[in-house]
Amino acid sequence: MILKNGLIHDAVHEEAYQADILIEDGKILAIGTGLSGAGDVIDLQGLEVYPGFVEAHCHLGLDGYGIGFEGADYNEYGDICTPQLRAIDSFNPMDPAVRKAAQAGVTTVATGQGSSNAIGGTWIAVKTTGICADDMVIKDPIAMKCALGENPKRCYREKGNCARMSTAAVFRNMLFKARQYLAKKEAACGDVTKEPAFDFKCEAMIPVLKKEIPLKIHAHQANDILTAIRIAREFDVNMTIEHTTEGHLIADILAEADYPVAVGPSLTHATKFELQNKSWTTPGILAAKGCRVSIITDSPVIPQEYLPLCAGLAVKAGMDPFLALQAITINPAKHIGVDARVGSLEVGKDADLAIYAGDPMVSDSVCKMVLIDGKRVF
Repeated sequence: MILKNGLIHDAVHEEAYQADILIEDGKILAIGTGLSGAGDVIDLQGLEVYPGFVEAHCHLGLDGYGIGFEGADYNEYGDICTPQLRAIDSFNPMDPAVRKAAQAGVTTVATGQGSSNAIGGTWIAVKTTGICADDMVIKDPIAMKCALGENPKRCYREKGNCARMSTAAVFRNMLFKARQYLAKKEAACGDVTKEPAFDFKCEAMIPVLKKEIPLKIHAHQANDILTAIRIAREFDVNMTIEHTTEGHLIADILAEADYPVAVGPSLTHATKFELQNKSWTTPGILAAKGCRVSIITDSPVIPQEYLPLCAGLAVKAGMDPFLALQAITINPAKHIGVDARVGSLEVGKDADLAIYAGDPMVSDSVCKMVLIDGKRVF
């Protein structure tokens, strides 16, 4: 397949340029002018070509479209600490919101557990087309979901978790136990008679301790963000900060700490105390300081298809337009560890493209075509 004459926004170069894209076996084979090859030739004259948009934090396929609480599969309310749970076991490819995301050019999402639990389990990165979760997965696991702030307090108030320090203690207890468990396993040198008794929770935390996956920590308030940084440093583990609602209040600290930050959802009412300082200026302020910013919908809080519009609203509030584009393409791809495959239009990457009439960050633009792995899905 050859896409001819489109205006390319590759999320690498700030200036757009007109070029052809040669696609073969689901990958981008070449980008340039005057390209030729086998397969369909599609003229994109007058259209804008973007990388498929990437969502760094949502609950797509777990908190499904039109099902209400009884059908939701993203929070476990029986135990505040559940690192052994895997998002793939709740993900529903038939969720209509998955199709809606693809039709808007959102081609890759990180999805998983909600924030009821201090430690909730592992997340996945999936493409937004398919009928089998295993075939849609790009990476599993991508991170260990955790949460600070109001949600664990509210959900487990009657079970002995009434304060922020209690939630932090759950983190530390699990990390201490898992670290000790790993040390005993390694000291056994493969001798099963000397290994500790199997502990599902500790096993699930080993990839975190080995820095194979990060903690993905839900933190809105500035003090919760700082607690997340404190714990990550204390146990020498990798981390991404999710929501970062008050990040603009501690922008210099976040820039120096240099953890990836996901900002949002911002297109909502401040429904909790910890959201009182929510602002569309946050992603722009953090990006200007040099932070690695992803803009998120937290869908279904904001419908997944409005991810590009969220970037546009950040631009309206002062964010640099190119940085806003990167915040819904290459930055979230890096945030969730799949940037070798998606997030920018470059040779060798998956042929995931969103083709628009107009700027997708503007409300009156129209998505004309979406490719995932080189196949037209819309």
